[in-house]
Amino acid sequence: MILQNIASSLMICFLLLLLLPRNGISARAPTVQQIRSRHGTREVIVDNGIIRVSFSSPQGLITSIKYKGIDNVLNPHVRTRGYWDITWQGENIRGLDGIEGTKFRIITQNEEQVEISFSRTWNGGSKHIPLNIDKRYIIRTNTSGIYAYGVFERLSEWPEVEMGQVRIVFKLNTDRFRYMVVADNRQRQMPTDNDRDIHRGHAKALAYKEAVQLTHPHDLRFKNQVDDKYQYSCEVKDNKVHGWISTKSHVGFWLISPSGEYRSGGPSKQELTSHVGPTAITSFTSGHYVGPDMETRYKTGEAWKKVFGPVFIYLNSDSTSNNNPRHSLWEDAKRQTEEEVEAWPYDFVASSDFPSRQERGTVTGRLLVNDRFLTPAQSTYVGLAPPGEAGSWQTNTKGYQFWTQTNETGYFTIDNVRPGSYNLYGWVPGFIGDFQYRNRVNVAAGSQISLDRVVFEPPRNGPTLWEIGVPDRTAREYFVPEPYKDTMNPLYLNHTDKFRQYGLWQRYTELYPNHDLVYTIGVSNYSQDWFYAHVTRNTHDSTYVPTTWQIVFQLPYVNWRGSYTLQLALASAARANLQVRFNNEYSRPLFSTGNIGRDNAIARHGIHGVYRLYTINVPGRLLRTGTNTIYLRQAKATGPFEGLMYDYIRLEAPSRA
Repeated sequence: MILQNIASSLMICFLLLLLLPRNGISARAPTVQQIRSRHGTREVIVDNGIIRVSFSSPQGLITSIKYKGIDNVLNPHVRTRGYWDITWQGENIRGLDGIEGTKFRIITQNEEQVEISFSRTWNGGSKHIPLNIDKRYIIRTNTSGIYAYGVFERLSEWPEVEMGQVRIVFKLNTDRFRYMVVADNRQRQMPTDNDRDIHRGHAKALAYKEAVQLTHPHDLRFKNQVDDKYQYSCEVKDNKVHGWISTKSHVGFWLISPSGEYRSGGPSKQELTSHVGPTAITSFTSGHYVGPDMETRYKTGEAWKKVFGPVFIYLNSDSTSNNNPRHSLWEDAKRQTEEEVEAWPYDFVASSDFPSRQERGTVTGRLLVNDRFLTPAQSTYVGLAPPGEAGSWQTNTKGYQFWTQTNETGYFTIDNVRPGSYNLYGWVPGFIGDFQYRNRVNVAAGSQISLDRVVFEPPRNGPTLWEIGVPDRTAREYFVPEPYKDTMNPLYLNHTDKFRQYGLWQRYTELYPNHDLVYTIGVSNYSQDWFYAHVTRNTHDSTYVPTTWQIVFQLPYVNWRGSYTLQLALASAARANLQVRFNNEYSRPLFSTGNIGRDNAIARHGIHGVYRLYTINVPGRLLRTGTNTIYLRQAKATGPFEGLMYDYIRLEAPSRA
């Protein structure tokens, strides 16, 4: 009997331990206080015994997060330290709106959670963007974090407006957070914001405005390194968690995005993450690596509503005596991210604009590729996005997108889809072009839609004569030069992302000072002989000139009456104009793209921007038996950053059909 009582007591203690938060702090139901500070400002404080979060009221700025003995993990020396903002442009006005609320409400308060709202209704005028905005925050029992989401709405009768970047930003405590993590292989001790100060002589401005060279940093380890926030950008599909670690306090601060449905531009869209400040950002919409091609203009008569988020601001701690908590905190952040992804869509969000799992639908199918013969589309990204042309998902910001990857046999499941009308899009690694299913996909609450078998026929007019590169929508496989020793970021030495180093475009002038790149089919190797970016040449007197690349190839026979095809896929374009000529460098171009692109991928250390495919008809009379030359001229040259990146080039013979 005594043994039974002991066993029962131990079991009760074990169950009680399971209810304790992992960080060991006593948890309780969250409370809400509305107070007036000694400065006369109003505050809302939410406290669940693990974290204590203060908000300005009714503005809804996060002013303080108290956690694990740190009075404020945010930077107490700046007013805006946890905030939303949006860039916008209306008639005769352009601005940055800090999206500060004018009304505070408690939406939910119970034993499980508190949800609060800071909202603003547009009543005309040009001071604020014409939107109704409701910023929501949720703090749950036994949770060391904050869920944040926003409901943005415009009415049809409101004036035309262009909305640019929408984001949440956190400025962290500069005395605590020095170590930044974006991925397993992208993490490092960081310089400070003060190290970037060019006005005080701590840094030197470089060719692109965000990049500086650290000439007099506080820590000599950073001397002459380049710092640029774009070196830490990340594709949406990989951008689920990033943040900062305080090795001093053994605390981590993380931004977790459990879903990509509320983000713009699809899974390959690149966004900023964390950078010097210390700063952490969740971007919902931006023109980064796309430019003004992003669909951001709303016309009079166009109504719109969208829920951004929820995202999870997660704090964790390592209470062990471990002198280097970075590994454990990062691993825990990744584990927490998996839990958030598994819990999506959350069942505790109060807004009726956020449908529950039961109010969403599922779409399944199998994607096959028909390129001369039928094969499964393996590891292919397929997604539902607003109706449009093939590939339009790259620039869509107005609707929701739902993406997944096929398995090795081409089967896919897209679950938790909001009700609505969509197109099914995709792209297949190893094949050019964009897939688009011929029919609309109409998803209703609770629907289970099977598309059975869908077939993608990538563009092809004839058999391949030769090809350059790999059709993967990037320039990653081409020659990326070594960085300059005095302007490098050591993180990217011997790294798979070596293209993120500063100034690589300048290497082209050094490699080809007097003549341009010549690539010979059957002799040259694209990983060594094809420069990653088709850029201008610096003539060393602060002027730049266009460059003309040549592709030299042999044809043992030419069908003079037939039509050949040049498939030309671009991975990026920045204020470029590509002209294509055959066998006469000075003839009228057979094809010209016209002025295209402002994705700035070259300047911002990207390896791709917006994907473009051009299918160019080449009359057989332009070709010769024997040696032929294609001239690719990038004709724009007012500076170092006009240019483009190639994804893949293929010459096809006339069709045998």
